[in-house]
Amino acid sequence: MQHHQDKVQPGHVDFVGAGPGDAELLTVKAIRSFELADVVLHDRLISSEVLELAGKKAPLVDVGKAGFGPSWKQSDINALLVEYATKYQRVVRLKSGDPTVFGRLDEEIDAVEAAGISWRIVPGVTAASAAVATIGQSLTRRERNSSVRFLTGHDVNGFADHDWAALARPGSVAAIYMGKKSARFIQGRLIMHGADRDTPVTIVENASRSDQCVLHTTLDRLSADLTAAEMNGPALTFYGLSPRDAFAAQKDFNKELA
Repeated sequence: MQHHQDKVQPGHVDFVGAGPGDAELLTVKAIRSFELADVVLHDRLISSEVLELAGKKAPLVDVGKAGFGPSWKQSDINALLVEYATKYQRVVRLKSGDPTVFGRLDEEIDAVEAAGISWRIVPGVTAASAAVATIGQSLTRRERNSSVRFLTGHDVNGFADHDWAALARPGSVAAIYMGKKSARFIQGRLIMHGADRDTPVTIVENASRSDQCVLHTTLDRLSADLTAAEMNGPALTFYGLSPRDAFAAQKDFNKELA
């Protein structure tokens, strides 16, 4: 089956990355997918600016999922994708950030493939890339860390477990998705495995958006400061990174704590 041709037959799905929220970070290929779409099925966390572009020529269908709350079942989303792809010529499945990063992409691809529907992936800017740019840092740095871990704070079974002993080593850097509700759990596991309590932790809420907010703290203060900050939007947590001094000094850069 060919998945990389521009000319497609009826019954095709584009899995498109919406990026972190700033519409200017959309790829040209994503915009082109919007222009060709007959219908767009989108996640809950897609920004209004991106939805405005996606919905200019096609109806929008919200199939959002919410961690620890009411949401669409994955099986229902799969079924709806197949239903629309057999009804329309071109379907866009719009996913926050990059669809290949914690986006349950494989489950949806399996569903459309089983129905004989063609598909392709249109990558997007993932939240970690946008958030680390926000604090003026790099995900890797010589003599600091030669690798970075992308982790999820929770999965279908609840709080996600990881190799805490490896993460607790000095110089480790991790980008933690969906980590707000699991912050106390993550904090406890890392300290239990010997992590330095003064390890920097930075949380970027609504990365790249007009209401973006950055909280800089330490592993020791993580849970308390996050609770005090009352962050309500999507957030990316960096373990082992702090904002570059020039960025941290900007007015209104850090969320004020009560």
